[in-house]
Amino acid sequence: MPIDLAAVKNIIFDLGNVLLNLDFNASIEAFRKLGLADEVVDSGQAYSDPVFYELETGQVSAEGFRERIREILNNPEIPDEQIDDAWCAMVLDIPAERVEVVKKLREKFNIYLFSNTNEIHINRLHAEFKNDHGIDFPSLFVNDFYSHEIGERKPDLSAYQKVIRLSGVQPEETLFVDDLENNIDAAHEAGLKTFWLKKGMEMTKVFNGSL
Repeated sequence: MPIDLAAVKNIIFDLGNVLLNLDFNASIEAFRKLGLADEVVDSGQAYSDPVFYELETGQVSAEGFRERIREILNNPEIPDEQIDDAWCAMVLDIPAERVEVVKKLREKFNIYLFSNTNEIHINRLHAEFKNDHGIDFPSLFVNDFYSHEIGERKPDLSAYQKVIRLSGVQPEETLFVDDLENNIDAAHEAGLKTFWLKKGMEMTKVFNGSL
């Protein structure tokens, strides 16, 4: 179903499962192969140890994260590369057709990104995106906001308020697109227009009908 973009000047995209394909279980399985105990994996939030979420809000550095992973795995000798590879196993690809839709939208709208992510994931994504598509990922957006850089994460209301303030957009003229209902609810509370990209929906089909 096409989106009504008549009163929209700005679009803020989520990253994971909107633009970027993800497989959360791939990282869990990769860490299990490195010796991660089942009690560290919590079905409610994927990882029970707070370091995974501290990394996402910039409260711990990439090196601090790796040191904590070595403690969790009880393996002080495991190299950085192995930890990063396991952590990045969930990061798949951004299909070319989604990139093209963002480029088309950029001709008519101010396009932004707001993602709960971390330094290790985003560095890997930027390198792989440049290799796959021949352009820098941030060049798709007026600005890209990452939780580990702004110190705030969705669905906290303060996170949306910070992105609105930093971008300078008017919420009533701005569409926020995310795949998680609680993130959509919080964005709506912040005054943004919203579109919930539900499981099974493809952003290219949604937006191509509105271009």
